[in-house]
Amino acid sequence: MHRLPAGRDPRLHQREPRAGLLPGDARPEMRIRGQGRNYLLLAALCFAELASAQSFPSKPIRLVAPFAPGGALDLIARGVAQKLGESVGQPVVVENKAGASGAIGSDLVAKSPPDGYTLLLGATTTHGINPAFNPKSLPYDAVKDFTPVSLVATIPHALVVNPRFSLNSVQDLVRLGKQRSLNYGSAGNGSPHHLAAELFKSLTGIQAEHVPYKGSGPALADLMAGNLDFISVEYTAAEPHVKNGKLKALALATHERVPGIDLPTVGEAGYAGFEVTSWYAIFGPAGVPADVTHKLGNEIHKAVTQTDLRERLKGLGTTPIGSTSAELAAFQRADIERWTKVVKTAGLKPEQ
Repeated sequence: MHRLPAGRDPRLHQREPRAGLLPGDARPEMRIRGQGRNYLLLAALCFAELASAQSFPSKPIRLVAPFAPGGALDLIARGVAQKLGESVGQPVVVENKAGASGAIGSDLVAKSPPDGYTLLLGATTTHGINPAFNPKSLPYDAVKDFTPVSLVATIPHALVVNPRFSLNSVQDLVRLGKQRSLNYGSAGNGSPHHLAAELFKSLTGIQAEHVPYKGSGPALADLMAGNLDFISVEYTAAEPHVKNGKLKALALATHERVPGIDLPTVGEAGYAGFEVTSWYAIFGPAGVPADVTHKLGNEIHKAVTQTDLRERLKGLGTTPIGSTSAELAAFQRADIERWTKVVKTAGLKPEQ
């Protein structure tokens, strides 16, 4: 009889594995059953995800507008809510949560359950300019804390001057800006108008001092009074004053001309890269299921491009878009990167 060496525990003596089996594979039927359970679990998860998309939405959706009622964003939100509600068969209720340049409403959505039932109509300010100009002031991360759904619409900026100054082109404005220091107005420190003018300065080499106001309305009023030299502002805000002759629009800050607006682009004057739009997009909290995001994006795209909402948006002076989630994500990243570069180049500080 074979004897174990002294002191050796017989329970530690292991048999050689059977041919074709590695250690630990002595019961292959258990591994097969385990793999089967994994496949069933994966199939169940896929089925649950498909079922969630098919049943969504099963209750009303809340669309947060992070600015006060009556403005362009509010009007766009209500138009989207109406058409989206009709297409998904559930009410979409607009809830205005204004304050802190849109940060209060945006933060509310960022901290909501990621189930697709709380959405945000974000904008250039909340998800483009603020993250570039003063990210530390925000209670949210404009990229990581949100799920991009669809870019709804954009509004082009225009370079606008007082007609009494006899400026008829972008070249005239640049020429004047190289003869003497100019001043420009904005809707406030860190506003789209502020950063747009700084971009224009960097592209043209002119000198101009920033004069911030509490909103674009007071800035336009001072421009009409002759107290400012120019402003880069949404064309929709300036258009009524342009039509009555109190202001003059020199050019649009777009890549190409916009149908229905008889203006050249700043690029045509030789300053490529001055492309500034105010934009409006639907976001959800981070973590909204991909199938729900896709369904919402499809319905918003149809609403923006295939219904009377398209003409209503155009009537507000916007360009309807209706993008995919991936397209919005890329658009937003590029916007933040561009404005971050402008802020750094100009040496802008939040307290300025």
